[in-house]
Amino acid sequence: MAPPRCSNEILSIAAMLSSPNVFLRPREAAKAADEAKARFTHIDGDHLTMLNVFHAWKSHNEDSNWCYEHFLNFRSLKSADSVRTQLSRICTRMNLKLVSTPFESKEYYSNIRKAVTSGFFMQVAHLQRQGQYMTVKDNQVVHLHPSTCLDHKPEWVLYQEFVLTTKNYIRTCLDINGEWLIDVAPHYFDLSNFPPGECKRALERMYAKKEKDKSDRF
Repeated sequence: MAPPRCSNEILSIAAMLSSPNVFLRPREAAKAADEAKARFTHIDGDHLTMLNVFHAWKSHNEDSNWCYEHFLNFRSLKSADSVRTQLSRICTRMNLKLVSTPFESKEYYSNIRKAVTSGFFMQVAHLQRQGQYMTVKDNQVVHLHPSTCLDHKPEWVLYQEFVLTTKNYIRTCLDINGEWLIDVAPHYFDLSNFPPGECKRALERMYAKKEKDKSDRF
C-alpha cells in the first residue's frame, strides 16, 4: 500500500485527540448542541469529524464567538492549535514533508483513514453476528459509545478509548476497511497466533482474496 499523502491532516487529528473534548453539550441546550455537532459530522466517524471542526474553526479566523454559536470549546481548539504547531516544528526538524491529498480527490478521506489505521491497528473491533463488537485478539465484547458520530455499524471499527461503565464501550471511532489491517500490520494479524472466532474467519477471507487478486495479476 502506497504511503497516504495526508501528513497535514494527521497532524491536525493528532492535535485534536490530545486536547479536551471540543464539543459542548449544556443540559439546558442539549438539542441545539446536538444539531450544531451534526453540521460537522462525517459519516466515517469521529476522527474526520474532529478534522472538519478544526478546518472550520481555522476558516473562521479562530473566532471565539463562532465557537460559542456552534457549541465548541474555544480553549480546546486553541490547545489543539498549539499542539499542532509543536508537531509541525518537529516534522520540520526531522525533514518530514507536510503534504495533503487534493481535497477534491476521492482518496482524500480514505487516505486519512488508512493513515490513522496504520497508527492504531491494535485498537480495532469487529462486528459480530449478534450486533455487538468484539475487540481484536483479546476478545472483549464492546459497544459503540453513544457519543460517536457513527450512525451505522461498519464491519471493522478503529477506536481511541475503551470505556468501562455499566457496559464496555469504545469511544472516538472510525470506520475502516479490514483489508488495510493486513496491509499495514501483517505481523500483528498473523493468523497462526490468532484466537478462533468470527474475526479470524473474516481475516482468513481477506487473506484468501488478497492471494487470489495477486494470482489473477500474473
